[in-house]
Amino acid sequence: MSLSLYSACTLCPRKCRVDRVNGKTGFCGETAHLRIGSIVAHFGEEPPISGTKGSGTVFFTGCSTGCFFCQNHQLSKKGHGDVFTDESFCAAVEALLATGVHNVNFVTPDHFWPHVSLLIDTLRRSGVRKPFIMNSSGFHDREQVADWAGKVDIFLPDFKYADSELSKLCTGRSDYCELALDAISEMVDLAGFLDVRLDGREGTASSGVLVRHLVLPGYIDNSLKVLNLLSERFGTMLPISVMSQYRPTAYCEGKGTFERALSQVEYDTVAEEVYRLGFSNVLFQPIVDEESGFTPDFNRKDPFLGNKKNLTEP
Repeated sequence: MSLSLYSACTLCPRKCRVDRVNGKTGFCGETAHLRIGSIVAHFGEEPPISGTKGSGTVFFTGCSTGCFFCQNHQLSKKGHGDVFTDESFCAAVEALLATGVHNVNFVTPDHFWPHVSLLIDTLRRSGVRKPFIMNSSGFHDREQVADWAGKVDIFLPDFKYADSELSKLCTGRSDYCELALDAISEMVDLAGFLDVRLDGREGTASSGVLVRHLVLPGYIDNSLKVLNLLSERFGTMLPISVMSQYRPTAYCEGKGTFERALSQVEYDTVAEEVYRLGFSNVLFQPIVDEESGFTPDFNRKDPFLGNKKNLTEP
């Protein structure tokens, strides 16, 4: 594998241009050594992704977006994870595929794209035909998406922020909205919408785009703007997953409403806007307590105690 893309890294919009090959780190906190926090069959994704046998999920260490409230903060901020060689990475994913998972789901992989690209090539040559998923933050350059689209079948981008001040507060960047909309546009242009409905009755997905949005406590106006922008840009046939799973972490102390969970009233307000706009392929996520088993702990072999429970509509 060529490490040249790591030598003056521009794999994300931050374009740190550090030499990760020689051990330097930029915003994501990672060198060119591939590090992974968990490789697991995950049953907590949307029904067309998890299906009945789980999504073969790879959680990478580090992150180029840097939301301070990240639910996977053990990976994105604390650097939890083990080093994998190309060979051990391939062997681990092959072992996961052997369990019958429906797909291979790369979570926040953009800063390790050269390793991911090589893995996909290797598995395709060996005859693997299951879908590969880019499960990402939405904080991407449009040109990067075009590179991924030649190898990835399904895109699961977040669209987190329509409010530039909120984006700046959470990530240090005020241009998230523009970058994310352009990146999602490229995904839709190249892959189309997800090829099944989100209720799971049409089976698991094999291609296309599903956009996710996490509703944040105290920032309902941001969610309403997100929905309106998506409707204007892509129409109401766009598959969207409206998530309620926000949980405050230690990094949220002193950050106002980020210190609390989302309320039912707040989530219902966002759901009402979904209906008002007329989105027709939507998954809503029930608000559940912290004992539900879907708050991850990456110190466990399986980070999700509730991994056998699928998301359902309220």
